[in-house]
Amino acid sequence: MTAQQGGIDMTALDLRPAPQAAPAAARVLNHAATEIRLVMRNGEQLLLALVIPIGILVAGRFLGDRVGLTMDALAPSILALAIWSTCFTSQAIMTGFERRYGVLERLSATPLGRSGLLAGKAITYAAISLAQVILLVMVALALGWHPRASPLAWLPALLSVALAMLAFGLGALAMAGSLKAEVTLGLANLVYIVGVVVGAVVWPLADYPRAIRPVIAALPTTALGESLRAWGLGQPLWWPLLSLAIWAVALGLLARKVFTWIS
Repeated sequence: MTAQQGGIDMTALDLRPAPQAAPAAARVLNHAATEIRLVMRNGEQLLLALVIPIGILVAGRFLGDRVGLTMDALAPSILALAIWSTCFTSQAIMTGFERRYGVLERLSATPLGRSGLLAGKAITYAAISLAQVILLVMVALALGWHPRASPLAWLPALLSVALAMLAFGLGALAMAGSLKAEVTLGLANLVYIVGVVVGAVVWPLADYPRAIRPVIAALPTTALGESLRAWGLGQPLWWPLLSLAIWAVALGLLARKVFTWIS
């Protein structure tokens, strides 16, 4: 006789344990969602991600003419700054302390695995950067920015953003995976400031002295900044793609060589 309870055939229920791991995609997405929540709870990360870029946008709207920055140049530059701060500085700091406290070591031994952990991080910082860009575009439009992006300019700009995220993320992993957490914290913030001042993130390359432009032009921050500024003016710019691709490969090789999971 078949047992019935609430209209359910109890003999048809399979109550055997199912200890297998969740599907790989679910593991990676769940890890990314957790990382996003952790980043957003961190005051320093929010400062880098939103407060500083929005502050520069607002200040530039009213004071930018005094330093030669119009909204046409400033707004795309702040988008580049947001990507730079999140994908490099924030990721380096978070990863450095995760490595110090053994989080990376423990997570890499779970079904998530090392590749899943890195994939989750990539999704995390790409999603945060996308949210940043959307919010900053809204603020810039409210402050009077009028982008003239043409359909042809979208392709190199989007490719530049993708390559820049990859290069910055690999640079962050190389730093966080080879140095002590405290050193990573100080150095990542220092590199962030140097990138802002001399990395042509905020100011266009043409504003720098002619003698040092070739050096500055070789930086990945310059490539991203120039690409987005050209996009904002509706002009396709292709040379940043080669620069960012070279940086991505070089930093990828460096991260592979120096990154360790244990501090």
